[in-house]
Amino acid sequence: MENHVFGSVEERTFQYQETLPPLPVPSLAESLSKYCESVKPFLNEDEYKKTFRIVKDFENGIGKELHQKLLERARTRKNWLEEWWLNAAYLDVRMPSQLNVNFGGPAPYLEHYWPPKLGTQLERGSMATWFTLKYWELIRSEKLAVHKARSSPLDMSQFRNLFNTCKIPGVTRDKICNYFRTESEGNCPTHLIAMCRGRIFSFEAVLDGQILSPPEISRQLSYIQNICRNGRDGPGVSALTTEERTRWARSREHLVSLDPQNLSHLERIQSSLFVLSLDEECPQGSPEDYSQIAMLALAGDPTIRWGDKSYNFILWRNGVFGSNCDHAPYDAMVLVALCDYIDQSIKACEGRWKGSSYVRELPHPEELVFTVDQRIINDIASAKAQYHSQVSDLQLANYAFTSFGKSLVKKKKLHPDTFVQLSLQLAFYKLHGRPGCCYETATTRMFYHGRTETMRPCTMEAANWCRSMLDPASTRAQRRELMLKAFAKHNKLMSECQLGKGFDRHLLGLLLIAKEQGLAVPELYNDPAFTKSGGGGNFVLSTSLVGYTSIHGAVVPMIHDGYGFFYRIRDDRFVAACTAWKSSPEADADKLLRTVFQNFHDMVDLMVSAQL
Repeated sequence: MENHVFGSVEERTFQYQETLPPLPVPSLAESLSKYCESVKPFLNEDEYKKTFRIVKDFENGIGKELHQKLLERARTRKNWLEEWWLNAAYLDVRMPSQLNVNFGGPAPYLEHYWPPKLGTQLERGSMATWFTLKYWELIRSEKLAVHKARSSPLDMSQFRNLFNTCKIPGVTRDKICNYFRTESEGNCPTHLIAMCRGRIFSFEAVLDGQILSPPEISRQLSYIQNICRNGRDGPGVSALTTEERTRWARSREHLVSLDPQNLSHLERIQSSLFVLSLDEECPQGSPEDYSQIAMLALAGDPTIRWGDKSYNFILWRNGVFGSNCDHAPYDAMVLVALCDYIDQSIKACEGRWKGSSYVRELPHPEELVFTVDQRIINDIASAKAQYHSQVSDLQLANYAFTSFGKSLVKKKKLHPDTFVQLSLQLAFYKLHGRPGCCYETATTRMFYHGRTETMRPCTMEAANWCRSMLDPASTRAQRRELMLKAFAKHNKLMSECQLGKGFDRHLLGLLLIAKEQGLAVPELYNDPAFTKSGGGGNFVLSTSLVGYTSIHGAVVPMIHDGYGFFYRIRDDRFVAACTAWKSSPEADADKLLRTVFQNFHDMVDLMVSAQL
């Protein structure tokens, strides 16, 4: 079973931060050697020779100079990548981020005490909000247990960005504003934002030093809901956060120029703990299964969520929940940890509030009414139109494979994560007749402010095994041997990435140094092999293991003909959410996911008997 320890009295949440090792810079020769290996599955012999020559020229020429400059940068920073990564991966990106960058997913709470049931939205939502506030309290008091890997502490800095955090659009680059403070650092904003029918409200979540109880939260949400049901819908200003970033920045500037109160409202939203999205008008009816919930969490009503907030908690009328989160301030594991805490808490109280039903005298929630003009109204309409157009093109399949799970796979002495990744490689090969360049998230949290490295699962070993599985002349023994080689290679690469010895972030750093120095882009980055193998954000498969809990989510594909593939692993099942664009002539999320699940059986069968 999983380790669900959340609180700690012995250790403080952030106590190891300053003693974590700095993010290392890998050796140039090692990174380029790994890069050459990674492009092989996508090139013929002549293409590979050409790429190899380009890489050697880079290694002996400009690459050597850039690497020296990178080492100099690393000497003055504990994490040479941190600022670069934030800018290159998130803040400089101009496409709309709410759908293209954010991640969203269903809350797991319907699996036990909270099946879908109309009329439970506020009661359940208030309890889940209360547990969320308790988690905020754990972080604020630094009592959240430190995450560890093999007894070594991992970086916890991303947990500071879960609450009181928001991205602000800029004309050329966005920025992140974080208002969170631990108790030892001073005061932290304690208000929540609730959105309903295009209207925005704010209320304090803490009264006289005590967080509101579920009955008190329910009182506030009920007040908001009644006002919205009996009044006119709001203008839906939050839809602007779904827009292309520069356009949203210009709309925001105009909004602020209309009335000083507008800036005050924006700052109130930005500094809030998080956003509660009361979904009153779900066009498909309230969602009931994981595919529907994941789809609406990722791509639902843009007028009741603030796409730039670090956490939007979505409440549907039938008492099921989801979330939508900006990816810039933290990675999915932060939200997984929060949702797992809520899930365990709901199990512990059997889904019922067992505390006092007494409600203190509370000030009514305040409505944040923006002054808008025709230009803003037009901008909102335009933002909604582009958002709905993209949403209508999104295909999402979210299924559970329940024939077996982690327990059986481990019994066969196979790594469960690698098991899923190789099955995905085989599924892509079967459907598309070629290897699929793939991004898998590898964590670098054993280092100071570490986030992620790219692990590339499409190795030559994986490609050779896929070919053998489709070759009728290949024997079971041969297929098994090739599969085990693919497993060994994958496990080795993943381990190296987690130790700071991946190469994708290193190559990004060298490119950014060249740009900062005003140098021409080195040939390595313009070589077709770079893009074919996934470089520059061109991975056809964008994947991540979101852990071994009941929590999961979804992301959209990185490229038009690609797939997003998030999955979680349990003792008795695998659950995956796969996305694709309907307008792609190649990609089919449903077909890929079903093929992955079929492959699970074939892979286990290969391990049943080595003699056949």
